Amino acid sequence: MLRSEFDYHLPVSLIAQFPLPERTASRLLDIRTDKPVHRVFADLPALLEEGDLLVVNDTQVIKARLLGKKDSGGTAEILVERLINAHEALCQVRVSKPLKKNRAIHVGGHDLEVLGREGEFYRLGFPAGVQAILAEQGEVPLPPYVRRPVQTEDGERYQTVYGTAPGAVAAPTAGLHFSDDLIAKLAVSGVEMTAVTLHVGAGTFQPVRAERLEEHHMHSEHYIISQETVDAIVSCRGRNRQVVAVGTTVVRTLESATDEHGLLRAGEGETELFIVPGYRFKAVDALLTNFHLPASTLLMLVCAFGGFERVMSAYRDAIRDNYRFFSYGDAMFLEYRVGPG
Repeated sequence: MLRSEFDYHLPVSLIAQFPLPERTASRLLDIRTDKPVHRVFADLPALLEEGDLLVVNDTQVIKARLLGKKDSGGTAEILVERLINAHEALCQVRVSKPLKKNRAIHVGGHDLEVLGREGEFYRLGFPAGVQAILAEQGEVPLPPYVRRPVQTEDGERYQTVYGTAPGAVAAPTAGLHFSDDLIAKLAVSGVEMTAVTLHVGAGTFQPVRAERLEEHHMHSEHYIISQETVDAIVSCRGRNRQVVAVGTTVVRTLESATDEHGLLRAGEGETELFIVPGYRFKAVDALLTNFHLPASTLLMLVCAFGGFERVMSAYRDAIRDNYRFFSYGDAMFLEYRVGPG
């Protein structure tokens, strides 16, 4: 397929700039049947059955954006892409001229050392520790389409309520609709929950530049799957209930760790899995997801899962009905459809 087939026109007014006051008040477009149904996210307990399993991504967004100055005097905007260890990170650095090895960037009272370059990223040394400097000097890295300054509430609302594993520079946005109260209601109704970890990188916003999809190289992200999560999924399969992924990051994680026979293995690793229509899913039955950017890898994954025509038609319906799009926007609920659907 071609990149242009996944393009669509989105009025700028539908790009959500702020979260709703209540997480569960977001709209939910249910396209599990031939006729889409307009719901709200708070309806979710009624849409799942006892014994279904929700798989969430428990990554936590770090304060990954830093402002500093080069030792030569120029300004530098740093976005941490990935933690390498306690004192080093791969970073995007916006500067007027390329940085040279062993030079320094001053951030607050700290000197970050340029250790080298890896592709489009710089490897920076944080003598006082990456997490400590980010906590002291960093700010939440809102997506580029949120065109406003970071506000205090973003520190809470650009996080899921269940995120416990720091390391992401972008939120797994499908999880932003869950509140503690909704999770409690799901538990009462017999719906189970388990977690994987995939630290979302800034590459999630990387555009697909090649027109032919096979020429696009997917960014790499680190994931962790516990044996407890594997056991929960096996148990769900054993009782013939649905495995419901909360977000595309969960889908990529589970599919990356599942072999051709459907066997999911615990462990950690890197995934560069690029899912496009024609992919046969092995690990997930249903998906909760936000509305994604035109011609993005995330939209391509959703089209692969729910059927190209069905999903693109749902996007047109959502635009006509003034749904809110992207990170702080509304959500969609769909089931896996084999074939063009």
